[in-house]
Amino acid sequence: MSRETFIIAAFYKFAPLPDYQERREPLREFCEAHGVKGTILLAVEGINSTVAGPKDGMAKVLERIQSDPAIGKLTIKYSQASEIPFYRMKVRLKKEIVRLGRPDVNPNDQVGEYVDPEDWNDLISDPDVTLIDTRNDYEHDLGTFQGAANPHTKNFREFPEYVDTELSGKEDKPIAMFCTGGIRCEKSTSLLLKKGFKKVYHLDGGILNYLEKVDPAKSLWRGDCFVFDNRVTVNHRLEPGEFEMCHACRHAISEEDKDSPEYEEGISCPYCFESLTGKQRERAAQRQKQIEISQKLQRKHIGMTAEERIAWREEKLDKRRRKKRWPALRPER
Repeated sequence: MSRETFIIAAFYKFAPLPDYQERREPLREFCEAHGVKGTILLAVEGINSTVAGPKDGMAKVLERIQSDPAIGKLTIKYSQASEIPFYRMKVRLKKEIVRLGRPDVNPNDQVGEYVDPEDWNDLISDPDVTLIDTRNDYEHDLGTFQGAANPHTKNFREFPEYVDTELSGKEDKPIAMFCTGGIRCEKSTSLLLKKGFKKVYHLDGGILNYLEKVDPAKSLWRGDCFVFDNRVTVNHRLEPGEFEMCHACRHAISEEDKDSPEYEEGISCPYCFESLTGKQRERAAQRQKQIEISQKLQRKHIGMTAEERIAWREEKLDKRRRKKRWPALRPER
């Protein structure tokens, strides 16, 4: 019997959602009922998500979201996996669906010019164009476009400072920017336009769209693309890369990194070893111990269907009720 293939869908949309808080629980319950896991972010400015699930369940969830008149049709990037790369379903309420820390910047008002993946090579090959990778430094290190500038940001909130210090005086020059799926570029181009930049471009659909649409033989992409799920990275064929993730600092790590004396699973890696305090290392060790215990006790739970998950939860709740009702039945410790 062949194993089931799970669908991974990444999407976002800037759209005014003044009642975003009320959408949280109905959406989470609908996803769980159809075996879909991952994270959906809701904010007054829109929706941002990467979720995964069985083909039929994913189709129903995406239909539900796109039938909402406030959201409408989404541009969705699909990929596949033999296992769901998430352990649970979360719908979170946020001030921003991608945090820039500038509430005055709203892509619903203005964004830069979208560039199709098929036209991206011609744009960034122009020597007059400044090409900027708007992602964080650890993402840039794993792969980027040929000739792209690295802002050396630890998080997206640092990007406005980079613009002020490094792009000042280039307001009349063409600026091209890119990110994983396009969402950070929506905000970064909106930011530059607000600051008076005249010629601002961004890659429509981000790197993932480029990797899907552009022939690897003609590609100007180099390396792997970091993704925000258990695959860690994908290659030009959108297949999982060969990297794992350090659970202490979330940096992607190679087999060579794991051979380092500074690597200890779940506790440290060569990228965070020097910066960790004793308390941070102790907390990481405790977390790793809990992860290992959970993996042993809940191995089946992680791969459950929606129906199995409901039954498992009901059984656990029933056991808790019985223990509270008849405490004498508890084993001695």
